[in-house]
Amino acid sequence: MHPILFEIPEFFGIGPLPLRMYGLMIGIGFLLAITLASQRARKEGVSPDRILDMGVYLLLAAIIGSRVLYVLINLEEFSRNPLEVFAIWKGGLVFFGGLLAAVPVGIWYVKRHKLPVWKTADIMAPYIALGHAFGRLGCFFAGCCFGSPCDGPVCITFTDPHSLAPLGVPLWPTQLMESGGEFLIFGLLLLIRNRKSFDGQLFWLYPLLYSILRFIVEEFRGDTARGLYFGGLASTSQIIAVGLALVSVFMLWRMKSAHSRKAKRTS
Repeated sequence: MHPILFEIPEFFGIGPLPLRMYGLMIGIGFLLAITLASQRARKEGVSPDRILDMGVYLLLAAIIGSRVLYVLINLEEFSRNPLEVFAIWKGGLVFFGGLLAAVPVGIWYVKRHKLPVWKTADIMAPYIALGHAFGRLGCFFAGCCFGSPCDGPVCITFTDPHSLAPLGVPLWPTQLMESGGEFLIFGLLLLIRNRKSFDGQLFWLYPLLYSILRFIVEEFRGDTARGLYFGGLASTSQIIAVGLALVSVFMLWRMKSAHSRKAKRTS
């Protein structure tokens, strides 16, 4: 609701510099997620320093990938204003783009440092959800990823002139809906963690659960910048969500089957 927390006064001709809630929430989410992931790694017998180091690579890949996908979706707009590509403080990060970029970077990192691939992925999965939940809180403060007009007690109205959302119009709180869903996914993954059947289970459960959440939330979104297809029936993220959900189900089935066959051979 308030994109700018405060402004740092002008100093030696530089400034004033705004401290934006969007970046602050992303920073808090990242630091909290990577700290908890490194602590969990220590308990799992994985080097916490490697997890901290990998987190930096994943964050950079996620930011670049999420921005690239957003730019591709809105290529015509950015072709008129090329420098706007770098203005990420105005919002415009598509999570699926970040995920698609971060996964290969993560695979490269764990293989290079000879870490257990699926065990490491399971360590990270709950905290990706946690970090993303804080990121969506940042979207709420910035006003990006806003909902469509609605009528009812759950609607929110943006009034800050710095907000990216339409002002003075009651909207669905899509940012809070997705953030709350991510916190719920985080909790579910923690509950399943000690009961999982095989390494990789948590990692593939996360995109499955998130794809379902994102598909639903997209139905309440009001920003057309995310890309609409089939006469507005589906957004870019919904199309990706369906594909990612199918891949996740397939991988869970395949890995569970492989684990069952291995268990039978050793019994």
